[in-house]
Amino acid sequence: MRPEKRSFSIQGHRTSVSLEEAFWIALKEAAAEDGTTIANLISSIDKGRGEAGLSSAVRVWLLDRLKARAQARASD
Repeated sequence: MRPEKRSFSIQGHRTSVSLEEAFWIALKEAAAEDGTTIANLISSIDKGRGEAGLSSAVRVWLLDRLKARAQARASD
């Protein structure tokens, strides 16, 4: 399972993100659920990533989202 690189324009500059297919699928689903585009979602993640690499920040953001959902289901 090799990462796939995709390029985006974030805050006026081009950047690329390398993710495995499963992460691209999860990111696409998250964007659809949030009513936004993948590019806008990545831009939002970029703003809060600190010193982390963008690809790593996307993976961690997706993991945090899944953990939050699991916790919400467990408390229902």
